[in-house]
Amino acid sequence: MEFSSGRARLKQGRLAGDRRELYPHSLQFYLEPPTESISLVEFESFAIDRLKLLKVVENLGVSHVRGSDTYKTKLESELRKLKFPYKALAEDDYEARRKDHISHFILRLAYCQSEELRRWFLQQEMDLLRYRFNELTDGLRQKFLEHVNLSFEAISEDLKSELANELCASTPGLGMIKVKEQMFYKVGLADAVDLFRARRVFIKDGFAYVPLKEIDAIVLNNYRTKLSKALALTARSLPSVQSDERLQPLLNHLSHSYVGPDYSVQKNTGKISLEQIDALSVKSYPLCMRQLHKALRDNHHLRHGGRMQYGLFLKGIGLTLEQALEFWKKEFIRGKVDADKFDKGYAYSIRHSYGKEGKRTDYTPYSCMKIIMSNPPSQGDYHGCPFRHSDPELLKQKLQSYKIPPSGITQILELVKGMHYQLACQKYFELTHDVDDIGFSLNHPNQYFAESQRLLSGGRELKKELSNSGNSQQKSNSQESMNSSSTPTSSNTTADAELEGLEAYFTED
Repeated sequence: MEFSSGRARLKQGRLAGDRRELYPHSLQFYLEPPTESISLVEFESFAIDRLKLLKVVENLGVSHVRGSDTYKTKLESELRKLKFPYKALAEDDYEARRKDHISHFILRLAYCQSEELRRWFLQQEMDLLRYRFNELTDGLRQKFLEHVNLSFEAISEDLKSELANELCASTPGLGMIKVKEQMFYKVGLADAVDLFRARRVFIKDGFAYVPLKEIDAIVLNNYRTKLSKALALTARSLPSVQSDERLQPLLNHLSHSYVGPDYSVQKNTGKISLEQIDALSVKSYPLCMRQLHKALRDNHHLRHGGRMQYGLFLKGIGLTLEQALEFWKKEFIRGKVDADKFDKGYAYSIRHSYGKEGKRTDYTPYSCMKIIMSNPPSQGDYHGCPFRHSDPELLKQKLQSYKIPPSGITQILELVKGMHYQLACQKYFELTHDVDDIGFSLNHPNQYFAESQRLLSGGRELKKELSNSGNSQQKSNSQESMNSSSTPTSSNTTADAELEGLEAYFTED
């Protein structure tokens, strides 16, 4: 993959018709990395859009039964909105296929950096492929299998009638009527070994006769093997990627990226009084911030990580600089810190977070991904994500103390066990607000607060803040840490810079 100026990209667009053979099918296994030129702006927008899509895939996979009408309707809607291929029927969706191809490889670079990231990326990509494969027509499904060298032959109606009794007896869940309705594939035994071991298919002459409802398992297993190997291969290129100044501004923090409203823009400044904070912490705080607030009230102190996480959250919900200084000072002097020590040792960092000291940077409240993926808490710390960083038994006790019902605690712990930490927080929101479906994907503690206040006030408050939901908070990439130098994102990089040879990171030496 090469990067070029917008002018070169327009020229290339005229030649798009000559490149359509690159994507003969709207579905693929992403075996070949892209080699064409792409502008830096397009690089970033493609990556953000695919990340949004995979977040939706994750959320729907837990909130709804995969393959249900609701699941399919909502996922198709997101694919349409983000302009990814959603039906393999259109012959003129070259741009959508191109975006799908390139964006996969960009996120593969970002999500190969740790085992946890690789596992998450692999699961969401597999769920996306499963949905898209099952949406294919019979003819397009056969073409796709040939396209990825899985040449499974659909058996004829005559052969199916001849083997009907054996197929019915050997395929669990299929009666004679369903056998006649279902399409069967003749698959080599090596490709169907898992189904054979589970006694789920009819075997004859070294071939398994696999019903359509099981063929996707074979396709997904094949895809999993290929993508797992590809991610491991890409991970070997990480030292080169991380030392490459062409890619560093583009990929830095992408795996922690937050793509919702920008909570550094304070639409609610001054509307919250210090007297309200205790009550708000119970009604409208996410568990991470509720934990920090309680620790601060109990201990009259928080370590640096806690002060950063909670301080920026308070800034995001509307505390002014003057309120923040008063809030922290009143609490700290109740402990072991006197007023003079606070003014000399702590006030500067508060003013700094509001952009009044140092580089005058207006720092952004931490997103869920930032909290989950970086700076884990150690002994005596209270920051971090309770769903990610707490011992399950301690988390259970905390939820019990907050009067979460046993069935709700079980649901939350199951999500935590599956490493769906943000979805666990969504469930916590639903249980504490007595709603069945919150109707949005939770990605930010300040989003939690704003949605809680909107719900509790009947939708009358905070509309101004929420109406900014389309404004992506990509500037957080340069503000993720108060102790590190800013790293510019591609939006701050000239779009005319040319980068070449990205495909080398996806291929063997």
